[in-house]
Amino acid sequence: MRPAVLFPVGLALAGLASCGPPAAPEAALPDEEFTPVYKGIETRLLDDDLVEFLVEMEGARGIPDVEDYARCAAAQYTLIRGYGFARHLRTNVAERGGIWRGDAIYTISAALPRGVQTIDAEVTVRDCREQGIPTI
Repeated sequence: MRPAVLFPVGLALAGLASCGPPAAPEAALPDEEFTPVYKGIETRLLDDDLVEFLVEMEGARGIPDVEDYARCAAAQYTLIRGYGFARHLRTNVAERGGIWRGDAIYTISAALPRGVQTIDAEVTVRDCREQGIPTI
């Protein structure tokens, strides 16, 4: 009879842990390499409470950076209009030649709207300033 060969479980699990999938292309780079250039925000009032934000930036680490820029624009615009809350409806993002463009639509309201993608405009604007993301 041959003796059983025991393989340490911890070593096997450590080896498997390093075999994960590669990072997604939109995964963020370390913050020290993040030097975005915010190129502008265009606001379009589609209805009394429906607003479209077109944003453009260079140096984005991926889609979330463009979405954050649009969210910051929406929050400031909400305050400018005298409202306190916004609800995200959709954001389309495209990149061409190093220029990232976002097209986001939000509803704005005085009361907290229903839905899961709502933002408190005052809190969001404060957070954007702390992160160095410009608003309108």
